[in-house]
Amino acid sequence: MKSLIATICILGIVGLIIGTMVSAATEATVTATVTVQNIAVSVSDGIVAYGTLGQNSTKGTHSGDLNDLQTATNDGNVTEDFNIKGIVSTDWTLGATAAENVYVHQFCTATCTTPPTNYTVLTTSYATLAAGIASAGNQTFDLYINTPNSSTAFTQQNVNVTVQAVASS
Repeated sequence: MKSLIATICILGIVGLIIGTMVSAATEATVTATVTVQNIAVSVSDGIVAYGTLGQNSTKGTHSGDLNDLQTATNDGNVTEDFNIKGIVSTDWTLGATAAENVYVHQFCTATCTTPPTNYTVLTTSYATLAAGIASAGNQTFDLYINTPNSSTAFTQQNVNVTVQAVASS
C-alpha cells in the first residue's frame, strides 16, 4: 500500500510538472501595417484657349505667346511616371505634319521658348511626359498647336490632351 501511495504521489508530481510545462507559453507580436497605393494626377491650370487661328497657323503656351504653362502634379502616395497623348477632334486628324484636316499638337518640358525646337509631336498613343515624379512633385510643360493647312471645318475643335499617371517601376 505504501508503494502504491508513493507511486501515485510521484505520478501526481510528474503530472503536475508536465502540466505546468505544457501550459506555459509566451507571445510576441509582429507589428504589421499596410497602405493602399494611390495613383493620381492633376493638371493645373488645365485649360488652354488657343483662340481663333487661321489655316496652317501656330500658337503655343510658352512665354512670349499665350504664357500658359501647364503643371502636372503627383497627387498620389507613390512615385509616378506621367504619360501624355492627344486626340482626334470631331473634324481633324492628329498628325505629325499639318495637312488638309490634319493638325499637329506638340509638348515640351524644357527650353520651350522657340517652338517647335525641343517639342515632341503628340499622337493618340501615350508618350512619356516625365518619369520618377515623387508624391506631391510635379512636371511643367508647354503645348504648341499647328492648325491644318486647309480645313473643311470652321467650328471650334476640341483638341484635348490627356495626362496619365502610372506607378513608377
